[in-house]
Amino acid sequence: MPRSLELGLDTFGDVTRRADGRPEPHAQVIRNVVEQAVLADSVGLDYIGVGEHHREDFAISAPEVVLAAVAARTERIRMGSAVTVLSSDDPVRVFERFSTVQAIARGRAEVMLGRGSFIESFPLFGYDLRDYEQLFDEKLDLFARLLKEETITWQGNMRPPLTDARVFPRLEHGKLVTWIGVGGTPESVLRAAHYDMPVMFAVIGGDPARFRSLADLSRRARRELGRPELPVGLHSPGYVGETDKQARDDFFLDYKTMHDRIGAERGWQREMTRQEFDREIERGALFVGSPETVARKIVAVANALDLSRFNLKYSAGLLPHERLMRCIELYGRRVAPLVREQLG
Repeated sequence: MPRSLELGLDTFGDVTRRADGRPEPHAQVIRNVVEQAVLADSVGLDYIGVGEHHREDFAISAPEVVLAAVAARTERIRMGSAVTVLSSDDPVRVFERFSTVQAIARGRAEVMLGRGSFIESFPLFGYDLRDYEQLFDEKLDLFARLLKEETITWQGNMRPPLTDARVFPRLEHGKLVTWIGVGGTPESVLRAAHYDMPVMFAVIGGDPARFRSLADLSRRARRELGRPELPVGLHSPGYVGETDKQARDDFFLDYKTMHDRIGAERGWQREMTRQEFDREIERGALFVGSPETVARKIVAVANALDLSRFNLKYSAGLLPHERLMRCIELYGRRVAPLVREQLG
């Protein structure tokens, strides 16, 4: 069993539905996300992550700005991105923005780097998708150097070189926890081990236990490199309600709408049925149900993968802010104590 398990939340700032049925304006969604983070802090959760997207159905395109607001309003909760799309950004600017958040948060900020599962940022910022792999490899190499060196000389093919460059503000205590978001490839796991960064597996469907081989690969790679073990995390969608039925009924239509819209963009053939939704809860990646049901499923996957952190992606399309707030309250006040008790 894990010695301890951090329980966190992730959101992409999904555009939610107002009481009159219309979508909330982006500005209000962002303000609501800050309030959700404040609630998460007050109910004792360990982490809140906000994603970066550049499309109409997600309000957050600048996670660092949102995190700075969260840092100023909270006391103990850790915070970070989920993820920062490093491939279409500049590593120097990413470092500067997160070292600034780290100062405001007094050491509670983290960053999660990834290539992202959406591609809108590439044409928006003038990058060629044919360079998808090389962009991430080179920029991750530069970011890893920035974390360790105060004066840096670096050269690659995808951005101008640096010669005896210094980047500010420096990290107050010399450390910024940096995760690699992994969709499921061994290459990503080995890359994280090489750069001495923990991995966060992003699960959107299927049995999360199938990631056991990749979690084991991460630990084996670090042993072979002669390095100590680092945390392994899991991000998966879900929702906590008062009862199993209420949670499923509350979550289904908004989750299905989001799932079907993104699926149509990506060429998925079928719309999600209620039967498929229920099956994904019972045997797949959806952590939906009463506090007792969700707690049991978290404990099971934590044991299966020997997790150090579990992040519940609690937002789902138009699902209203009020329901998200109740989910967070139940997750912090009822799920978290049950999980910690069952893990001993």
